[in-house]
Amino acid sequence: MSVIVEQLTKRFTTGGTPAVSDVSFHAPSAAITTLLGPSGAGKSTLLRLIAGLELPDSGSVRIEGVDCTHLPVQKRGIGVVFQSYALFKHMTVRQNIAFGLETRKQPRGEIEARVDEMLKLVQLEELGKRYPGQLSGGQRQRVAFARALAIRPKLLLLDEPFGALDSRVRIELREWLQSLHEQTGVTTLLVTHDQEEALEISQHVVVLSDGRVAQAGPPEEIYDRPATPFVASFVGGTSVLHGSVRSGRAEVGTLVVAAPQSAREGEAVQAFVRPHDIKIAKPAHGSNELTTGRVERLKSVGGYVKVLLKLPSGETVTVEVPRAEFDDLGVVEGDHVHADVRMAKVFLGDFAI
Repeated sequence: MSVIVEQLTKRFTTGGTPAVSDVSFHAPSAAITTLLGPSGAGKSTLLRLIAGLELPDSGSVRIEGVDCTHLPVQKRGIGVVFQSYALFKHMTVRQNIAFGLETRKQPRGEIEARVDEMLKLVQLEELGKRYPGQLSGGQRQRVAFARALAIRPKLLLLDEPFGALDSRVRIELREWLQSLHEQTGVTTLLVTHDQEEALEISQHVVVLSDGRVAQAGPPEEIYDRPATPFVASFVGGTSVLHGSVRSGRAEVGTLVVAAPQSAREGEAVQAFVRPHDIKIAKPAHGSNELTTGRVERLKSVGGYVKVLLKLPSGETVTVEVPRAEFDDLGVVEGDHVHADVRMAKVFLGDFAI
């Protein structure tokens, strides 16, 4: 069951800037498609348009080949999970899960069986009689998933479902969501600003910027082949360096990277370099070799060391070095080092992102 969005536009004020502007994409059947972007990119508005909680000014939404653009929410066959859980505090876990089935007037025996099935699916069999206030955040979110799935939706919509949870629980629930998706196979749209989350659990990613689609494709394509400077800067924690083309190569400060084939001599370029794609080395003792930059700051972060390298141009670049490798380097703050770029994404021109 796929979702096709075509030229969707939504304004909240007459003549105002669109929250969503001419958005088109295809969410594959039985896959997790993530709507990824910074705050204000239009992600949640787009999800609400697909859900039927908002109506577009123009464009269409097709679910399983059916034009649902103007159908009410209850006729779209969707389940929705919000960041805030939206559970009924006065109802037990079982009653929350049963709510959607009861509003659909299903027989009591079928409701009880389905609730039992959902509790087992979300691994909360022993907690059915508790109230939401007696559960942890992760448990409440699982109940929200169970309630959304109980009605057997054709489409599951997730609006920042892990946003209110601490980092450890977020990671646990990501893994749980992947397992849940493997069991159910329901087509899922996930909204997040967390690129790691998007790249880890999605089969398809739609990157949004200022209400428009910046790029859509498999996670590997988004990460390895960003189509625009915005995508290159947003995905992967890149440093942005400015320079120009010299002898067929892009020279950005004291770093040299491959230039696009269409580049002309002297043309301005911007290089987007990820922290793990730079290798640094300390010159041999007493060497007069020219160095790339100066180590401004060192910060140990778990299994790696973050190195802030300042280039002669005044620009800085962040380098991540595995801890064991860093210990062998013998680098301290203030040292001058060599830096080689393994990989960079270079765009022609000098522009604001």
